[in-house]
Amino acid sequence: MRVTAMSKNQITEGVIWKQLLFFFFPILLGTLFQQLYNTADTVVVGRFVGTQALAAVGGSTGQIVNLVVNFFVGLASGATVIIARYYGARDRIKLNNALHTAIALSIVGGIVTGIAGILLTPSLLKMMNTPADVIEGSTMYLRIYFAGIIFVFVYNIGSGILRAVGDSKRPLYFLIVCCFLNIFLDILFVVYLKLGVKGAAFATVISQAVSALLVILSLTKSVDIYRLRPNKIRFYKSLLIAIITIGLPAGLQSVMYGISNIIIQTSLNSLGTETVAAHTAFAKIDAIYWMISGAFSVSIITFIGQNYGARKFDRMKKSIKVCLLMDLIASLLLTTVMLLAGPYLLRLFTSDQEVIEIGMQIIHIIAPSYALFIFIEILSSSLRGMGNVVVPMLMTCGGVCVLRILWIFIFVRTHLSVTTILMSYPISWGFTAVLFIIYFMFYQKKFFRRCMEETEAPAETNA
Repeated sequence: MRVTAMSKNQITEGVIWKQLLFFFFPILLGTLFQQLYNTADTVVVGRFVGTQALAAVGGSTGQIVNLVVNFFVGLASGATVIIARYYGARDRIKLNNALHTAIALSIVGGIVTGIAGILLTPSLLKMMNTPADVIEGSTMYLRIYFAGIIFVFVYNIGSGILRAVGDSKRPLYFLIVCCFLNIFLDILFVVYLKLGVKGAAFATVISQAVSALLVILSLTKSVDIYRLRPNKIRFYKSLLIAIITIGLPAGLQSVMYGISNIIIQTSLNSLGTETVAAHTAFAKIDAIYWMISGAFSVSIITFIGQNYGARKFDRMKKSIKVCLLMDLIASLLLTTVMLLAGPYLLRLFTSDQEVIEIGMQIIHIIAPSYALFIFIEILSSSLRGMGNVVVPMLMTCGGVCVLRILWIFIFVRTHLSVTTILMSYPISWGFTAVLFIIYFMFYQKKFFRRCMEETEAPAETNA
């Protein structure tokens, strides 16, 4: 029960910036170790198998995996919001019904997605103009990954539940264990057993299965007001609708991101294997930013959800401002590191000088633009935590995804190069950031005015 009290204090009590950091760092480290699953694959495969194998476990493969997984993570964010609210309000019955509904969703979603992914992998890779010399390895990697994707879904929704109730530490501990397991298995399967891309895929799936098992065990052994009971795993209609209502727009938003990134990857594929390998290596470095941004996103959703349930509206408002500032500082620091240390970071993945030069070109385009994206990430997550999900989705899909796609089809078609392709990122981020800032300034006034009226109403009644 002591852990529960600490978790509650982290969200609804204390100095906001300190509590945000206490909650943020375990999430950041957790996503870091989660990313290391696939990064370990690329390092081991790239150094011990070769450039073609590196392109096979990244490039088109990475974009397809991100498209599928990010859709489900977006959908599952609906469960995070609902569970955080019920936990903040200490509503045991609805909290547990939402928990069991979310787990059921991960199981059914994992089975359906796994079957579809195995069947559609070859067609998807061909549609993306995947280079012929890497398509066989990519197909093998993806099919093995999809065979075990249920573990990815179960872990992500289980860890999302833990974070929604303020526990960001146990998901971190599970991932540390499984990350080292993945590295050990990568070395065993790829370096010693010479299984190549297949070995890297098996290492990732086995590690993810262990992480899913650990998070499920932690939920079944909980002594707090939430607890997973396997025999009660099923869909509770009203809560399933609530989860989907909040999560589906976020999931669709992730799909639009994924589709636009796939179109960009398809354009990069036409520039050759070296460019694909460079972008694959950069993507692993770039993932550091997305881990930081994503950790702040989860943090602010949880803060908004629990404080909304606890009726602490002023704390909600302050936490948004604090989170924006912290994310901005982190983004500027990371940009500086990537610009200065980029060549050394790229050499972790490849010794091919041409690949490194292309990778640095990519870094100089993308890294300085990170500061633009923080407004999209934090403000959209804040709005989602407030229950406003449709407008953020429309602004993101229109400003980021549609604009990016139009840029590729209109401008890049006649000016094909790494620079013109990747300029679609800062252009679309800048435009969409302006949209979010303007909309949020108007929406928050209305929202918090209504919240303050709700807060003052009981006092007026008592008077």
